[in-house]
Amino acid sequence: MNSEAKAKIGQWYESENNDKFEVVAIDDDEGTIEIQYFDGTVEEIEVDEWNELQFIAIEPPEDWTGSYDIDRDDYGVDLESALSNENRNPLEEFDQ
Repeated sequence: MNSEAKAKIGQWYESENNDKFEVVAIDDDEGTIEIQYFDGTVEEIEVDEWNELQFIAIEPPEDWTGSYDIDRDDYGVDLESALSNENRNPLEEFDQ
């Protein structure tokens, strides 16, 4: 079964061997599609090859850090804590 999905920049796909990738560029003049895998690897494939791939369109991964080689501790924010609804004046944090 060949994929009949048209390549769309920004769309994520999953191949039959569970590789997740995003289409990042399409060059109609050259007949190529540039994809970036979740781990950051970039690959250019021919449109003819694209038409032979077997994959499904998927939602973007929730964990966007795959291509950035960082850990959750490196985010610089506490993702586990809920945002406070307090009305705070950000200027109060400066020393007077």
